[in-house]
This record gives sequence, structure tokens and C-alpha cells, in this order.
Amino acid sequence: MRSLPTKRHCLLSCTKYLIVTLLVLCITPWIGSEKLDAEQVLSDLTHSAEYHIDTKILIDQRLPRTILAFLVGASLALTGSVFQVILRNPLATPYTLGVTGGGTVGAYLAITFSSLSFRLGPLTSTQCFALLGSSLTLFFIYSLAKRKTTTSIFTLLLTGVTIGIFCSAIILLLSYFASPNKLVAMNRWTMGGVDVIGYGELSALLPLLIPGLVLLFMQTPSLNHIALGQEMAMGHGVDVHTLQRNVFIAGGLTTAAVVSLAGPIGFVGLIIPHIVRQLSGFDHRIILPSTFLLGGAFLVVCDTIARTILAPTEMPVGIITAVTGSPFFIHLLLKNKQANY
Repeated sequence: MRSLPTKRHCLLSCTKYLIVTLLVLCITPWIGSEKLDAEQVLSDLTHSAEYHIDTKILIDQRLPRTILAFLVGASLALTGSVFQVILRNPLATPYTLGVTGGGTVGAYLAITFSSLSFRLGPLTSTQCFALLGSSLTLFFIYSLAKRKTTTSIFTLLLTGVTIGIFCSAIILLLSYFASPNKLVAMNRWTMGGVDVIGYGELSALLPLLIPGLVLLFMQTPSLNHIALGQEMAMGHGVDVHTLQRNVFIAGGLTTAAVVSLAGPIGFVGLIIPHIVRQLSGFDHRIILPSTFLLGGAFLVVCDTIARTILAPTEMPVGIITAVTGSPFFIHLLLKNKQANY
């Protein structure tokens, strides 16, 4: 059995990812189709009561978008990392349990039926219905998989796949009856995006996101044990049933919150955990915070590319994550054929 790294080594490893993330967060808000005058912005922030247009763009558009991209990418990467351990499946992602299917059905219902249009604070009806659909799907799947003393991994995966197929059928049905302009809106939502203005939607995301992330990070000590198998984990005093329940609920709520606001952005929750394991080993004291940081930084960079590569037109960030993530992940697999996750 591998000896675990010291706390000093864990801290140094996580610090490297933190430095990279901070650099990304500091640089990317200044990049865009509209060039910003850094001198003017700094002058406005320190002396002026009336902000110049460059300062407004940075504060009201670039910063909220960067923060949202970081939170979405970090949440998807962290959830994917934990699911891969709990489900003992290297291809597990935040969407494995079918949560994204339920969210997509909810969003499509809101887009299809104009009578359902409303706003709940900063959230649109599409976002609210996506959140409701994801949450109901999560509750239904977990209810079916739950047993008295444990949670059936097999039933959980099978139910998630089945629900995903059923949701796909509903999505196709709604798409068939939708008008052309609504069909365009549906397809655009499915591509994912973090294009927000202001901080209202961010504040609405946090009440679900923060508890989910905290609960996931709290499972760190137990994940090193369960990675060796359920029997080994129970032998070390880990309550496997409680661990599974906490991970499914926290990961599901986190994914539901992210999907409701940004849509189903793929590949982040799959490739980032594998990259971190290749670079930093298998200790979850390193993997979880590092995956969180790298996942956030990765999506921020992808979103920066998405809004500048065809400027002034913006490309959905989901396309960028797929285009950049797929070849890199294939390269990673070919380079490490003998790796056993």
C-alpha cells in the first residue's frame, strides 16, 4: 500500500495549483473583444466616483463571468473526482446519475411553454425549472437506490442511465413540437454558457452550491480509505453508507445548481480529476482541493477563448471544453496505457 504524503507535501502541491489559478483569475478578466485601459480602470477604482466605460465592463461583465466560470468548473471537477472514487468508475462524471437530463427537461419545458415564463429574483424561469428538474431527478434516483444499511451502487448507476434515456426521449419530444425559434434557444442552452451580467445570478447560485461543496470537502479523510474498497474502508471505521449518502446528495445538489445556471458543460468533470491524479498522485487531501482549483481555472480559460476567438461573436463554452478536452484526454490515455485508476 502506498504511504501517504506528509502534510507539508500536500500543502506544497496544492499551493502550486493555487498560484496557477490566481494567475488565471487575475489575467483573464482583462482579455476580451473590447480592450480595456488598465490605467483608467485603476484610476476609477481608487479616485473616481463616476466609472468610465472600461471600468463598468470589467466590474459588471468580465468579473462576474470569470467568477461564475470558476465556480462552475471547480464544482464540476470536484464532483467528478469524488464520484469516480465512490462509484469506482474512472469514466464517472457529475452527469453520470442523470441529473443533467432532468435539468435539461426542466429547461426545455420552460422554453417550450411561454405561459411558464416568470422571474424569481435574479433567476429566469428556465433556470428555476432546470434546478427543479435536476433536484427531482436526484431525489428519485437516490430513493430507488437507497437500502436500509447501504446504497446500491449498481442500482444507482442503472437508475441514472435509465432516467437519462427517459429524459432524452422527453427532450426529443419537446424538440419535435417546438417552434424553430424556441428550438434554437433549446440548442443554445444545451451547449452551456456562463454569460452573466452583474452578480444577482451568482448570489442565487451560492445557497445550494456552498453547502454542497463544503459537504464534499468534508468527506476527504474517508475517500482515501474507500478508494481501497468498501471492506477496507469499513475495517478502518468508515461509515460507508453515510459517506455514499453525503456524496450523492452533495454532488447532486452541486451539479443541479451548476446546470441550472450554466447548462450541461461537459468534459470538465471527467478530464480534470485524471489530470490531477497524473500530476499529483492519489491522496485525496491533494486531489480534492487541486481538482477544485484546476477545474475552475480550466473553465475560465475556456470561456476566455469562447468569447474572444470569434469576437465580437461569442461561442458557447461547452464547445471549447469538448474540443480542447477530448484530444487531451485521448493523449493522456495513450501516454499512460498501463495506468490503473
